[in-house]
Amino acid sequence: MHKTRLIHQTPQRLRYVSHALRYINTHSLAADLKKIEGVSEVRINAKIGSVVFEGDELNAEVLLKHLQELNITPYQMCDTTINACFNDRDEKPSVKGIVRSGIALAVQPFIPQPNLKLAVSTLASIPLLKEGTIELFSEGLTSKVLEAMAVGVSLARRDYTAANSTNLMLEIGEYIEETTVHKSDDLIKELAKPNVEEAWIEVEVDGKITEERIRTSDVKVGDIIIVGSGDTIPIDGHIIDGTASINQVSMTGEAEPVKKERGGRVISGTVVEAGRIRIWAEQVGDDTATQRIRHYIKSSLDEKSSIGLKATRLADKLVPITLGMAGLSYLIRRDMASVAAVLQADYSCALKLATPVAFKNSLSIAGHHGILIKGAKALEALSLVDTFIFDKTGTLTHGELEVVEICSFDKAWSEDAILNLTASAEEHYFHPVAEAVVKAAKERGFVHMHHEEVEFIVAHGVRTQINGKEAIIGSRHFLEEDEQVSFSEHEAKIEKCLENGKILLYIAYNNKLLGTIGMVDRVRENAKEALLKLRSLGAKEIVMLTGDVEDKAQALAKELGIDTVYARLLPTDKSSIVQALKESGKHVAFVGDGINDAPALMNANVGISMYKGADIAKATADISLLKDDIEAVVEAKVLANKTMARIQSNFNATVGINSFILIGAAVGLLSPVKTAFLHNGTTIGLLLNSMQKIRIEKS
Repeated sequence: MHKTRLIHQTPQRLRYVSHALRYINTHSLAADLKKIEGVSEVRINAKIGSVVFEGDELNAEVLLKHLQELNITPYQMCDTTINACFNDRDEKPSVKGIVRSGIALAVQPFIPQPNLKLAVSTLASIPLLKEGTIELFSEGLTSKVLEAMAVGVSLARRDYTAANSTNLMLEIGEYIEETTVHKSDDLIKELAKPNVEEAWIEVEVDGKITEERIRTSDVKVGDIIIVGSGDTIPIDGHIIDGTASINQVSMTGEAEPVKKERGGRVISGTVVEAGRIRIWAEQVGDDTATQRIRHYIKSSLDEKSSIGLKATRLADKLVPITLGMAGLSYLIRRDMASVAAVLQADYSCALKLATPVAFKNSLSIAGHHGILIKGAKALEALSLVDTFIFDKTGTLTHGELEVVEICSFDKAWSEDAILNLTASAEEHYFHPVAEAVVKAAKERGFVHMHHEEVEFIVAHGVRTQINGKEAIIGSRHFLEEDEQVSFSEHEAKIEKCLENGKILLYIAYNNKLLGTIGMVDRVRENAKEALLKLRSLGAKEIVMLTGDVEDKAQALAKELGIDTVYARLLPTDKSSIVQALKESGKHVAFVGDGINDAPALMNANVGISMYKGADIAKATADISLLKDDIEAVVEAKVLANKTMARIQSNFNATVGINSFILIGAAVGLLSPVKTAFLHNGTTIGLLLNSMQKIRIEKS
């Protein structure tokens, strides 16, 4: 029963406070509490744990009892980093083998009968012997076969201490290996959040707009989703109304909640901590960011990199060598103890396990920093990259237009009036031009102009009626050629408005050109610093691709310290430039965000899509950024370089240490127990090293 108290009461209004109401999904709970007889309205403040009931026939005692006995679990807000509501049913590593072999080792010295000693030791070793036998016939000589042979030889020699000690060390090693691998796979648990099963949408019933709860799988593109405090956002889309504080840590790595308001883009899997918003559903079902992550992670965690395959092949080749060394040792020393010791000292475990664990660990780290790397191959390829190609717009620049100038060609229309007219027509859309205009209008004190239904003409502009006259907004081509608006008397003014590389939006009213709105796309503040860091990480050449004129492109390249510029490009030119650089022997990473960047992203050794990129760009890229920051490209390169350095270090240590152990066992310097201890200790040490956190934060 929850501790709940009534703190304020009027005939038609009751306020209660309960600690249980803190950090809950307020929208769903309010909807359910509203069903109580006599209640007409419910408001919940989850931060202070209060609930207000309004209605004509409120019963304070009934409501108090209802709150005290309320099952709060369905409304609890899940933790956004390691989901507290996630039901993890994966089979956990078991300690049964350690207990079994440990008991055998402990009791064996106190058993007087030799046959009973054999029985106890054999019983404890049966799982290993069974697995080794099965693998021998199904996969040939493997590390498991060698381990089973080592224990079998010790049992045959009646060296029960060696057999049980070896078995115990193998069980401890296997448990730690399984635990390490299990932990390295937690990215699925932490990033692939459980599906939000239900969502609230707006529907029209008998001419009135109301809210209805439906299955998330039934949400369609274009639906209006209502999300309140405590809700997990179920779709990707744009906010059309309201303001909210959104926790995005699970998707972008941002520790602090982010304020989002109208026009802001939201991602599935993020959580509304405070506020209430209406979202236009842009991507639903399997197309949402959460579902794409689940798909990529599941398919990439077990992907083999070329160095991983190399390690596996080398490990498999070294198994017969280990077996041969065991035979040679017996021929020279005629001692089965050395044979049992040599059979312990194979390279397979460390070589086969440490590499994929290192990759999985890095994929997890990348995910927590808002970088989705689609497999070990992409990470390995990025470590080799020496040439970075950036498409200018949306990568080196913000990709967000900003209104910097309004030119009026009609004295009856002020700059603010032109801006208000344009914003009134454009506010229903979320393309960059519309967002820039609406934002500028709000900053100047937006005064909405009543208009009729707006017609949106793809890639051209919009058309509507204001005060019975037609308003047309869009590109010059659209107004001049399609709508026959005359530009002739304003050419000189237009040329002046175009100065400094501004992008112009043209506005016509009653078939006359009213003026233009000039916009620019700002260069990212940290672009220059990011490019310098890439050079320090091994980038020998940095290239920029743009459709800008040569002079403008060269000026930006000089400002950012870019080596090579390709200007006045057509979209189809990008992929051929990537191909030419690859053919010259360079390892190329292409960073882009547009639909027309997809061929180049696919053709590069590594394709990197920006956060605000087109869906096809994200789908074809090897790496997708989940945060709008060019520094994430640097972080990905740091992670790739450090991961490969760690893997190479592990590789060298595995070969060096295990070779020493193998030789020591072969010449009789190491007993089976010592060999098992050293071999498994080495494997465990390398696995733990692979799991060490790699720091990729900005310096």
